[in-house]
Amino acid sequence: MPHPSESLGLRSRGVIASIAASVLFGVVYFIPAALGDLGTFEAVSWRIILTVPFMVVLLIAIKSWRSVVATVRLIAARPLVVLPLVLVSSALLGLQLWLFAWGPSTGHGLDVAIGYLLMPLVMVVVGVIVHGERLGALRTVAVGAALVGVAAAFFAADGLSWATAAVAIGYPIYFVIRRALGIDTPGAMLVELVILLVPSVWFAVGPGSVVAQGGELPIAMLVMFGAVSAVALTLYIVASRLLSFSLFGLLSYVEPIVLVAVSIVLLGESIDPSEYLTYAGIGLALVLLGVEGWRSVRSVPDAGEPPAVTS
Repeated sequence: MPHPSESLGLRSRGVIASIAASVLFGVVYFIPAALGDLGTFEAVSWRIILTVPFMVVLLIAIKSWRSVVATVRLIAARPLVVLPLVLVSSALLGLQLWLFAWGPSTGHGLDVAIGYLLMPLVMVVVGVIVHGERLGALRTVAVGAALVGVAAAFFAADGLSWATAAVAIGYPIYFVIRRALGIDTPGAMLVELVILLVPSVWFAVGPGSVVAQGGELPIAMLVMFGAVSAVALTLYIVASRLLSFSLFGLLSYVEPIVLVAVSIVLLGESIDPSEYLTYAGIGLALVLLGVEGWRSVRSVPDAGEPPAVTS
């Protein structure tokens, strides 16, 4: 059993790693807008191509390669059942990675960011429907506040963007599939990325690409794209191993706030007055979830194992 001071030191490093990961994901969110004429399909394709080797090194370095082996063995043991679901989860991951590039580079950064703001609330609802979890008082009020925000989007604004819905609903489906298969591990994510390499290579160097047309690629920026993605993922995995389940979950709310800030401060987007109530409702819901998470952290600071990182 670790000494209290040692436990506090590990937790502090975990908190720093988690916050740093969220900030770096904010950097990754900004990079597509700085890639010039490179299309979003090409941008995300190069991100995947360059992230895979970094991730291989990462998993070997942190001694998690066995999770890759376990995923491959599971697919080989039940190919007719597992492989189709892994292909679906890979497609869902590909969609999310594409949205992460499409949003900030096309002026829809806030649309995608609000999807990430809504995702924790959708996960709460999924927990009730799929896993039979019970809602406490704070979570019930949080869900209610989020519903008010969503309703305001339809009645006071122009409705929720399809990109918002794709993030808020698509990621929970992705998580449910992975957990049902028992492959909610970093190794499984590498397998999904390897599957995505086939279409990625096509978009990166195929007909219509900058490479095929003889254009110059922003090599330095693309390498940074892959490297920062890998470093952010590394820090996220480190945080997941150093922090309790409750604290790790609580800090996961930092990333969507960073994405909103990047969209407004760096990408120059703005929140329309008709959307104030939507953001207020979702913001209040996240605050309530944060309060509940903080109470859990205070009452049982080191209970439970942190969830496996899947994104």
